[in-house]
Amino acid sequence: MTRLGAGPVEVGPLGFGAAALGNLFTEVGDEQAHDAVTTAWQQGVRYFDTAPHYGLGLSERRLGAALREHPRSAYTLSTKVGRRLEPAPDATGDDLADGGFAVPADQRRVWDFSADGVRRTLEASLTRLGVDHIDIVYLHDPDDHADEAFRQGYPALERLRAEGVVGAIGAGMNQTGMLTRFVRDTDVDVVLCAGRYTLLDHSALADLLPAAQERGTSVVIGGAFNSGLLADPRPGATYNYAYAPAELLDRALHLRSLAERHGTTLRAAALAFCAAHPVVASVLVGARSAAEVRDCAQQFTTPVPAAFWQELRAEGLLPPEAPLPTEQPS
Repeated sequence: MTRLGAGPVEVGPLGFGAAALGNLFTEVGDEQAHDAVTTAWQQGVRYFDTAPHYGLGLSERRLGAALREHPRSAYTLSTKVGRRLEPAPDATGDDLADGGFAVPADQRRVWDFSADGVRRTLEASLTRLGVDHIDIVYLHDPDDHADEAFRQGYPALERLRAEGVVGAIGAGMNQTGMLTRFVRDTDVDVVLCAGRYTLLDHSALADLLPAAQERGTSVVIGGAFNSGLLADPRPGATYNYAYAPAELLDRALHLRSLAERHGTTLRAAALAFCAAHPVVASVLVGARSAAEVRDCAQQFTTPVPAAFWQELRAEGLLPPEAPLPTEQPS
């Protein structure tokens, strides 16, 4: 377990990302969702992440129901604020077009990083999850709401942490610029960076990861597979939730070929690369079934030969400043 920043909250090296439990892109049955969480627990996972955004609260409800079988003190739980849910009684259809989740559009998301909005959103999450406290709370995708997030949302989280309502606070985004600002200008314990530190995207090395190392801030990495391309590179695979450009598909196929030639898998290499940086406390992997969870856990512990990393570096596929799993941090 790794402690987040200087606070009391700890996370394991492999975390369970519960977006798929909210029916991301396609429906997942209640039993399948429950089995995925149960299997994660059996595989030793003790960090679970969700958000109101995921399935308009469905992910939180399902995750909370599955975790109710275990002592609250035995796992670390994170959720997010910034998208407040409101009833939408006159809405019809599903949420696929607007939110990407195959759920009825009976609620609507309201961007709200105000102090009141943060507290109201967190209280609703506690109810859906069925718990009395949440260990980590992230400001969720404040890209277009920077002023409100920094002036109201972050101070509200700071007060909640001081009151002992939450143990650790941070921000979760798909970009590095604003996350770096959170690291440099606030007292966050952790940031969740999705998709910007992978075998295909090293952009976090330019700003976020050095800043976190300097400040003693922890980083959780999400999107290690860049939403699918590094898990199964093939025509039609997705990269950052859209069809992968041909150039990136070719690079992913080449990486897979190199991994297989060295007797490992691209999935194992993708996870190992994310976990190797010294400021990375945990790697979150999304899964929608027990089989996917078992595969992720197996890949996370699959050895990746040093020769593979050396070849990637020799071909210029990895920047020289990227820590490799075979290297000891300085």
